[in-house]
Amino acid sequence: MNVIYKYPVKPDASIELPQGARILSIHVQHSVPCLWALVNLEAPKEVRRFHTIPTGQPFDDSRLTYIGTFHGIEGWMVFHLFEETRGGA
Repeated sequence: MNVIYKYPVKPDASIELPQGARILSIHVQHSVPCLWALVNLEAPKEVRRFHTIPTGQPFDDSRLTYIGTFHGIEGWMVFHLFEETRGGA
């Protein structure tokens, strides 16, 4: 059975998701960045790594896949969520 679940995201986060989870969006809710994913409740779990990069901050994106952009608390900072990929982009 598929369902959409919300997962809080920290700056460099490891999140346990059901295998094959499809990330739908990233937004701030109640001052906490969260991602929403379409998940199969019967799938085994896997750990996925995410990185939050602020606008203007240099970083190596060779092993990262862009997920989405969100505004920080009070909207004065903008962040970009990437997922770490195993083999490189």
